[in-house]
Amino acid sequence: MEEHKIFTTSFSRVYPYLVAKAEKKGRKKAEVDEIIHWLTGHDQTGLDRVLADGTDFKTFFATAPKLNPQRETIKGVVCGIRVEEVQHPLMREIRYLDKLVDELAKGKPMEKILRHD
Repeated sequence: MEEHKIFTTSFSRVYPYLVAKAEKKGRKKAEVDEIIHWLTGHDQTGLDRVLADGTDFKTFFATAPKLNPQRETIKGVVCGIRVEEVQHPLMREIRYLDKLVDELAKGKPMEKILRHD
């Protein structure tokens, strides 16, 4: 399946696009990092290591220190796909991340993005 090519893509290859998506709408790289920390449990040192090591998406999520249980409350459409209906577990994690960055780019407040309401 074509979608599974992303599983072996290095996270560091996609990360600049996530940051650019946010920055294009006036948001900051630090906010993207905060989303990643919230979603995966990676601290900044861990995230920097993943980016430097060229860790692929599969390993990035498989070795995440603590996937946030609230991530399962993420709903909605991103790239024409309803996040909560994605069947493949890894693809759903990738879509969660994309949806959160999408919410950031659309101007949603961080406390709402990180489900603090």
